[in-house]
Amino acid sequence: MDIKSNSLYSQMQNMSLQAMGNKLPSADAMGVNGIDGNSVGKINDSSSSFGSMLTDALQSVNELQKESGDLKRSFEMGDSNVTLAEVMIASSKSGIALDATIQIRNKFVDAYKEIMSMPV
Repeated sequence: MDIKSNSLYSQMQNMSLQAMGNKLPSADAMGVNGIDGNSVGKINDSSSSFGSMLTDALQSVNELQKESGDLKRSFEMGDSNVTLAEVMIASSKSGIALDATIQIRNKFVDAYKEIMSMPV
């Protein structure tokens, strides 16, 4: 997962497609009710697990934070190769990635609380 080159929305769409088996069902392959009676496909045939995808995403956010910090430090020390625009863009990228990570964490906590409050 590379937050640098793709927007968060496109990554979520890609994950959604991966969860659905990497392709959308076509109208030709579906029956009247949208169910193909001849075959049952796998839900997720990707080789990576949710835990590894989550770890990769967190490592990517961490790398953005480190890169932003390094650029800030270099600019403050007077490095002529680093411009203010680069520092601001890196800072914005890392801030957006961190905010998205915090929102995802909050949704996980809310879902956990909801599941734990369900009667058994």
